[in-house]
Amino acid sequence: MSEMSIGEALRVFLEKSRMKPRIQALQIEALWEKLMGKTIARYTDKIQIVNGTLFIRTNVGPLRNELIYQKKEIIERVNEALGDKVIKEVVVN
Repeated sequence: MSEMSIGEALRVFLEKSRMKPRIQALQIEALWEKLMGKTIARYTDKIQIVNGTLFIRTNVGPLRNELIYQKKEIIERVNEALGDKVIKEVVVN
């Protein structure tokens, strides 16, 4: 039996766990400002992942349009930050 660190054991557990999507959703919320910038983070109200779709809510019309145009870049940034292809689609409300 090989030895592994606690961190490695937790990573392996989470990879196989049903909690993985929930943890990734929390990671997105924590990283959102770093990924998208302070202004976008300030004016987006809710960010959540459901079945590979990232839902972003904002009440600012021009920002909504900008986020719609940047869907591909958002998918790339988020997936890179999570280290996995978690997001397949972005919906901006």
